[in-house]
Amino acid sequence: MKLPHHLLVLTAPFLALAAAAAAPPVTWPLTDPASVGGQATVVWGAPQVLPDGGLRFNGSSDGVLVPVNPLAGWDKFTIAILFRQDADGPFAQRFLHAEDGRGERMTIESRVVAGKGWYMDTFLLGGTGLKGLALIDPKKLHPLDQWAWGELVFDGHTMTSYVDGVRELTGTVALPLMGAGKTSVGVRQNKVYWFKGQIKEVRFYPEVVAPADLPRVGK
Repeated sequence: MKLPHHLLVLTAPFLALAAAAAAPPVTWPLTDPASVGGQATVVWGAPQVLPDGGLRFNGSSDGVLVPVNPLAGWDKFTIAILFRQDADGPFAQRFLHAEDGRGERMTIESRVVAGKGWYMDTFLLGGTGLKGLALIDPKKLHPLDQWAWGELVFDGHTMTSYVDGVRELTGTVALPLMGAGKTSVGVRQNKVYWFKGQIKEVRFYPEVVAPADLPRVGK
């Protein structure tokens, strides 16, 4: 039975939320730059496949563009990425970037302080006309040349960042439901701020997942 237009308008947001709640987690083990999550990718440069899993990015030309946005339609989400930051990489690196057709954006980034460590930057932007939020603290340094889990949690109002399950920063941000889009790994989608290091896995959950409940395998 076809619903009247006014009922479709009223029910659409609830249908979107129900679909988001029913969506399964998305896990991307990075084993082949040409195929991520069952999707054929655009490959920039020549990311190297590592013997024990993951990809190595050279910090100047290596990246992967996946033609999907796993966050589309999710009103809340948790993202976890397992990566190893090289000590000799550039200062600013954007190694995970999801964006939809309206400009709503999520990035997980790092900043490298030579000889001292790296610190994380998580960012959400609600599109044109809305203010974005970056969670970044140069004092929260982590060891270089070591595996780490970086995590971004959004509960519909608040973004919180974690490294290896330890809470770092939190703040509120307006982020409408994202639509269809693309996700880049190893670089921002406009091919600036390349990542130098290794990335083994990315996970997207359509819910708030407590850091203690996230698997810590792979390190």
